[in-house]
Amino acid sequence: MSRYMLIMRSTPEAEAAMAELNIDFNEIIAAMGRYNEELIKAGVLLAGEGLTGPEEGFVVDFNADPPVVTDGPYTEAKELFNGFWILDVSSKEEARQWAVKCPLGKGVKLEVRRVHDTDEFPQDNEWVQKEIQWKADLAEKLAVEARKAANR
Repeated sequence: MSRYMLIMRSTPEAEAAMAELNIDFNEIIAAMGRYNEELIKAGVLLAGEGLTGPEEGFVVDFNADPPVVTDGPYTEAKELFNGFWILDVSSKEEARQWAVKCPLGKGVKLEVRRVHDTDEFPQDNEWVQKEIQWKADLAEKLAVEARKAANR
């Protein structure tokens, strides 16, 4: 299996199209909910979240030393990263099939990128070994929390 990240990017044109269509926000939530439920039932959804607007974020620009931090909104942005899904699928083609089903509208783009697996990096590297251990520790922590929640 391979992990793919679906990155939802919106444009000012998408925002204008949504406003013009005057779609109730509850309809948008329902469409996304149905899509997420389909991903869950298929057993491919690992994570997925929507993001707040750019006014609540900031950008760190590493072209300067020290890096320059600029609070949102970002007037120079032509596209905004609005949310993401991480899927565990059998192939790039399966990721493509899920991506085209996403209920997004005109002016929105969904960038799809494969997530590297730890085993693609040199296994004798101390930082790769630390990452493997961090992931194992996190998995154990989540398992403990899940068991506690189930016993409540």
